[in-house]
This record gives sequence, structure tokens and C-alpha cells, in this order.
Amino acid sequence: MATRTPRRARRSETRAALLFISPWLIGFLLFTLYPLIYTGYLSMTDYDVINDPHFVGMENFQTLLHDDKVALALRNTFLFTVMSVPAKLVVSFLLALLLNRAGRMSGFFRTAFFLPKMTPPVAIGVLLLLLFNGQSGLVNSVLGRFGIEGPAWTTDPTWVKPGLVMMSLWTVGASVIILLAALRNVPQELYDAARVDGASRLRQTIHVTLPMISGALFFLLVVDTIAAFQSFTEAYTAYFGSGNSTYSNDAALFYAIYLFQQAFGFLHMGYASALALLLFVIIMIVTAVQVRLTKRFVFYEGEQT
Repeated sequence: MATRTPRRARRSETRAALLFISPWLIGFLLFTLYPLIYTGYLSMTDYDVINDPHFVGMENFQTLLHDDKVALALRNTFLFTVMSVPAKLVVSFLLALLLNRAGRMSGFFRTAFFLPKMTPPVAIGVLLLLLFNGQSGLVNSVLGRFGIEGPAWTTDPTWVKPGLVMMSLWTVGASVIILLAALRNVPQELYDAARVDGASRLRQTIHVTLPMISGALFFLLVVDTIAAFQSFTEAYTAYFGSGNSTYSNDAALFYAIYLFQQAFGFLHMGYASALALLLFVIIMIVTAVQVRLTKRFVFYEGEQT
């Protein structure tokens, strides 16, 4: 029986590989690439869902540049991202360190920390109003027991975003599990060598732990940044879906919320598509900058140092 030539073998392997990844390829083409291309087309049209799209060229993008609400929404989104992403990383890292030393109870605590991640985002938005209500909220009630007068979290524009940031920490459970897995992959020999050299626990964390889990931290940095730029449900539920006009909506007007309002509130689908493309470009640029700036700080096992 003749053996297959190397070229025929490579073709066979290629066909097999394409067959295995075909479900992903089909999903990518139908649910990612096609919507992206169609969004690009709609961004150059005047489309209200009811009537056929009418081509207007770059008019939507020109309107976008002079829309004060776009500038406000971008500013709110950037501020929220700058506050929430570092807070999530720090809290996730500290909780992962605690879990790494939990011993036999680590399984229970892993479940306990992860369960809030399963909470529906709409419920988190409602929970935000219950916890951070300036008059009867639990947070201000606890602060009052220590003689601290809590701020008006939901009505004072200065405190709206800090309140949203603190509520975003409710769902750090997945990040904690990822960092915990990274921590348990750090070779114990490195800690032993550091202790022999007289390094304190803090110096071990800085010079051993952080470099060895930098890959996981970088992954979470990128993912959390993208998620923060797309923040929608919690803020919308708390400040736009409550039916209470006394809330400071402008301080919570995130970019995704304004995009949603234009698309489904005013049926400006063409303009909303232009907004979506701008968000896509911003996320790509921010991610590229993160990759470029943090590349030198990320260590992957097996790299030459």
C-alpha cells in the first residue's frame, strides 16, 4: 500500500482542521463579520427601520463630531473605565491571594466569590439603587453608624460613577478564579529562593508573584477595559429604566446607553451604526496601546529573561 505524499498529507490535515473549526468560522462570519460590514453600510445611511435605508455618505459622522451628547457619553465612559478597571484588578488580586491561602475551605470560598457573577445585570442595577440610596440605603446606614455622613450616591453627579464602580466590584468572581489559577501555577521554588535571600512576604509578592501572573493580569486588563467601554445594563437599569426623573442621568450617560437610545429610542439606526463604529475603533486603539505599553511588563513562562 502506497503511503501518502507529504503534500497530500498536509492537504488532508488542512481539510480536517477546517472541518473542526468550521462551527466557529460559520459563527464568526454570520454573527461577527457580516454584522460589522452591515453596520459600516448603515453608518452611511439614514435608516429608521420602517423605511428603506437612504444613502447619506459621511453625514452621520459629521453629525457625530458636533454632538455634545457624544462628548459627554465618551467622557463618562472613559472616567468609569479609568476608575473601574484598576479597582477590579486590585480587588481581584487581593481576593485571589486570600483564596490561595484558604486551605481546605478554598473550594467553598471560590464558589462564594463566583456566585455574584451569576446575578443578572438588571438585578445589579436595582441592587445599586437599594444599597446606595442617599436617604435609606444600606451603605449610608453603615457609614452613619461610624459617624460618617454618606453622600447622595444616586443624585449627586460627583458620586454617581463611584457608586457604579463599587457595584461593578460585585462581579469580580470570574477574575478572582482566573488569578487564583495563575497563582497556583507559580513554582514554589521561586518563593523558597526568595525566602533564602531574605525577601519579605511583600517583596515576594512584588518580585515573584506579580511577574509570574502578569500574563493573567494583562488578559484581565484588556477584557475588563473592553467590558467597561461597553457598560450598559446596570447603569441603564438604575438611572434610565427606573422611571424616576430625579436621578442625575447625565452623569450616568455611558456611550453604549446613548447608542441604544439613538437606535431603539429614536430609531436613528444609521446614526447609531456610526456611533457603534466609533466605539469599535476606540476599543481597538485602546487595546493596541495597552498591548504596546505593557508588553515589556508581561512575562510568559518559557521566555528567555
